[in-house]
Amino acid sequence: MKQFNINKLQNSLRVKFLKSKVNMIAPETIYFSKDTKIGKNVTIEPYVVIGSKVKIGNNVIIKSFSHLENCKIENKVEIGPYARIRPGTTLKEGSKIGNFVEIKKSTLGKKSKVNHLTYIGDTSIGKSVNVGAGTITCNYDGIKKYKTRIKDNVFIGSNSSLVAPITLAENSIVGAGSVITRNVSKKSLALTRSQQLEVKNYKRKSK
Repeated sequence: MKQFNINKLQNSLRVKFLKSKVNMIAPETIYFSKDTKIGKNVTIEPYVVIGSKVKIGNNVIIKSFSHLENCKIENKVEIGPYARIRPGTTLKEGSKIGNFVEIKKSTLGKKSKVNHLTYIGDTSIGKSVNVGAGTITCNYDGIKKYKTRIKDNVFIGSNSSLVAPITLAENSIVGAGSVITRNVSKKSLALTRSQQLEVKNYKRKSK
């Protein structure tokens, strides 16, 4: 009986959003909450789960296998596929969250992009920021959570670790593969990388 009631609720919510012109591909695979709010011209691809307290603006695209809960999605945002938007997150207008990205208790500024394989937690990100693949915010030391602040127009190279608490000032750049532990000033390049070694004419040991 309980499963029947859940299915009945989901079907009624799907019908409600279809009537309000939400574009759902395979609506039978999409799950909503009773308090889900969705604006105009929104597209939701198959196998998306929308938990409680989610508000979605206009002209939003949510791609397959994404999970959203207790978050605010402003206009013209693109999410997924395979994205997890956790509680306390706001995605500002024109921002983009790509595949295999998790974001928690953070704000992503207008036209900023976090495209792949990244964890963002307890972070404020400004406008027009690019976060490279494999970047993580190291926000937890096992006891306490710490804040990361990334200002406008920052470029973060792939496979970088940002050890909070930390601030990256406007127009700064983090070189790929860096572990950043101190604040980065405006219009500067921060880079931590071991020197590359090369052994000429190297021969592997034979078995």
